[in-house]
Amino acid sequence: MDLFQLETFLAVSEERSFSRAASRLHRTQSAVSQAIAKLEAELGEVLLDRSSRDGTLTDAGEVLREYARKLLNLRAESMGALAELRELHRGRLNLAANEYTCLYLLPLLDEFRRRNPRIKVTVQRALASRIADDVLVHTVEIGVLSFHPDDPAIRSVVVYRDELDLVMSPKHPLAEAGEVSIRQLGAQNFIAHNISSPQRQKVIETFRRHKTPLRMGVELPSLEAIKRFVEMGNGVALVPGLTVRTELASGALVRVRVRELQLERKLRLVYRRQASLSHVAVAFLKVVEEYAAAHGDPYCFQTERAG
Repeated sequence: MDLFQLETFLAVSEERSFSRAASRLHRTQSAVSQAIAKLEAELGEVLLDRSSRDGTLTDAGEVLREYARKLLNLRAESMGALAELRELHRGRLNLAANEYTCLYLLPLLDEFRRRNPRIKVTVQRALASRIADDVLVHTVEIGVLSFHPDDPAIRSVVVYRDELDLVMSPKHPLAEAGEVSIRQLGAQNFIAHNISSPQRQKVIETFRRHKTPLRMGVELPSLEAIKRFVEMGNGVALVPGLTVRTELASGALVRVRVRELQLERKLRLVYRRQASLSHVAVAFLKVVEEYAAAHGDPYCFQTERAG
């Protein structure tokens, strides 16, 4: 039993004529008769009283008519819902990001919502180490990472270039130095994030290579807490530049260049390589690409090779 058979059956029952039903459906009368006969054979029931000239329904036909109407209405409803998705009148954008990478998303989401106000946006906070897995198991459609994912099933697009900034209170003794060496930082108390990351390991290795101690006297659970603690005069911190724009602009924190420590961070949007992205996700990627083209560095849109 398929929807064409049900549509044919309803046309005959409503037109009370095989010929008028055929004209309505733009089919031959023979095709309509065959569809009804096949439907009756599949159901094992006679649906139309052949002795009646006006196409009277049997009891089985009466029962089927109500269900046929419901099924065809559901088809029309589903087609309408899909059209709304295509036209971005409904839908949901599911993303995964951590505390840092979520800051990158804010201007993009602002632009996306401006263009698509009916789309619901959900950004799930997740550990960076788990985001690729969340994408692969369909928990989210797109994730944001600050490192290249190893899994070949993941497609990665670089969308933002950032650097680690050494920041401190304006009252710190090194605040007016402008530039320092790693050796000068050996006696400083670093306020660090207590979650391990590839970037943290690079910093540790750089200090080790220059035979300079890295004193992480305090570790805190969030970048926001680290910034506030440094503002209070408690040492220095290495944080992504994106996270301290406001504090640097207001003067609450000061940035000092470290001669031997120029670590670039690339933010990436990641999604399943073989996925057929939703209309909403495709629209979001288009916004990201157009935003990068309009604003330029540090925004970009560059697909990375797998591996």
